[in-house]
Amino acid sequence: MNQPQSPIAGPIRATGGMKLKPLALSQAALAPASIQGRLQATNGQATVAHCIEHLETAGNLANFRRAADPAAERGEAAYRGWLFADSDVYKTLEAVGWEAGRSGATAFADFTDQATALIAAVQQPNGYINTYVQTVPDKGPYTQLTHSHELYCAGHLIQAAVALHRCTGDDRLLAVARRVADHFVKDLGCHGQGPIDGHPEVETAMVELFRETGEPAYLDFAKGQIERRGHEWLPQHPLGPQYFQDHIPVRENTQAMGHSVRQLYLAAGATDVATETGDQELLNTMERLWEDAYGSKMYIAGGHGAHHRDEGYGDPYELPPERSYSETCASIASFQWCWRLLLATGNPRYADEMERVLYNGIMASTTPDGKAFFYANPLQLREGHFGYADNAPPERAAWYACACCPPNIARIYASLHGYAATETPSGLQLHLLMPGTFSGGGLTATVTTDYPNAGLVAVSARGTGRLALRVPPWAGGAIVQATGAQVLTEPEPGAYTELDCQDGAQVTLQLPLQPRFIRANPRVDAVRGCVAVARGPVIYCLEQVDVPEGCRVEEFRIDLAKAPREVAPLPGSGLACLEVTGAFVAREEGLYQAADVALPGPVREATVRLVPYAWWANRGGLGMRVWLPTT
Repeated sequence: MNQPQSPIAGPIRATGGMKLKPLALSQAALAPASIQGRLQATNGQATVAHCIEHLETAGNLANFRRAADPAAERGEAAYRGWLFADSDVYKTLEAVGWEAGRSGATAFADFTDQATALIAAVQQPNGYINTYVQTVPDKGPYTQLTHSHELYCAGHLIQAAVALHRCTGDDRLLAVARRVADHFVKDLGCHGQGPIDGHPEVETAMVELFRETGEPAYLDFAKGQIERRGHEWLPQHPLGPQYFQDHIPVRENTQAMGHSVRQLYLAAGATDVATETGDQELLNTMERLWEDAYGSKMYIAGGHGAHHRDEGYGDPYELPPERSYSETCASIASFQWCWRLLLATGNPRYADEMERVLYNGIMASTTPDGKAFFYANPLQLREGHFGYADNAPPERAAWYACACCPPNIARIYASLHGYAATETPSGLQLHLLMPGTFSGGGLTATVTTDYPNAGLVAVSARGTGRLALRVPPWAGGAIVQATGAQVLTEPEPGAYTELDCQDGAQVTLQLPLQPRFIRANPRVDAVRGCVAVARGPVIYCLEQVDVPEGCRVEEFRIDLAKAPREVAPLPGSGLACLEVTGAFVAREEGLYQAADVALPGPVREATVRLVPYAWWANRGGLGMRVWLPTT
């Protein structure tokens, strides 16, 4: 086994086409006692092991053992799980790689050895690998691409191989990944009409393999996959070509639609291709697509996808809170796409949305112990909600039949420190304002903060260079003070404050964290007349457990004339709760009433506690809502 390269690159290796360069993982470390550091520790100590355990019990690893054994039973009955169950193994291996690079953990070495050996044993001489197709051989490779996810699974294999190679020096899986990639280039081709997967993902993986190896054919293949989309070459399907992102050429698409994870992964891949090839036209298209997705189709907690039927986007402003699908994988894909756009453009709006989805949509997905997960993430749960499918339960589940989300969480948390900051030749940019130490561009910044629970961000700088601090768009009235640095601009919400730092500079950014009410665009019919409550980037919700006995969440009306008040966090959360004042209205009987009958009036004034949305359902799967009607 080789030793890892130094410095250890993160999920995206810095290359010349980026305006901002991601730090190497060895240039970034989160403070262990911080909110973010504890997330990583829980992930490394509990979530990764939990995923490995369930890969065994759910049959994912058994599929590899069977495919590797020529004498084993074949056919549909022999295979376990969804057709794309291989990807859960690969995502878990990727998480193991990033965790090893972060903490030096060796606890998962046996799993890595065994899984790598199994994967290599399953791989065919031409490089092809997919345990479903190899267990059900009458199907044949690439004959059912709308739902077989063959390239999607291979993409996750490639990303796992890159993570392990970067963080541990282990090149065994990288050799497997390169054989897969070479098979794609040789047998599937890079140009003209050819196969595309019903689920995009291989595009980002092949670009990253190009960054890791320098092989231009891998980038060429990724570019070809982007160009092949949108011509309706996939077989017709009841959900339509948009579900598979095959309804319009990528270069012409400015409206987010179809399956939200597929849309976001495809956009991330297209952004990677644009960055590496210098294709400004394609990058401009991705920015316009982003404006549509985030300007009219994103939930306030950062989620994407309003439809359960197709896990997809709805019409503009179609954002019903109780039907918010907001798949956890879509939140992670959103985080990854915004990161790529941030690197390509330097525009802080992409970091703003990374922060929103991290502290709300992503954090809400997992229990504090790291062993249970949401697949769908509603913004309202009605009393008596029936979890009609295993991906929409009222409480987090330990695993799912379609278990794409838990290992996805594991890999994003294991690499979280790699997303906090970037560098240019002249300095360092702090985007997510996380406590820790970050080095680049001639500067080393030690950040001390309890953000997002507290608004003070203190930075001690060593070296000489320009330091940029992102000021969130809600932070009007922020204050920057510095010694040993020249303040170049007044703090402007939604922009960066830049300072020329000398060695030993001390900088503080004070962000106002007064709770605030937020309303939606009037075209969001489902929440008209309601407000959400936020403090900093954190969105809050009301849970039934905090409602007086005899009342219901749905009966509460919030009083906008009375400001919310901060109260103590829930145990272990590290994020303040809020108290708001309002009233519970009388319970109206009958489904419909005459229009001239007065609406029920307030019958009980009350002050209730709101908790961070990220921490809902940790005290029982009862009623909840983010959007609160006003008095």
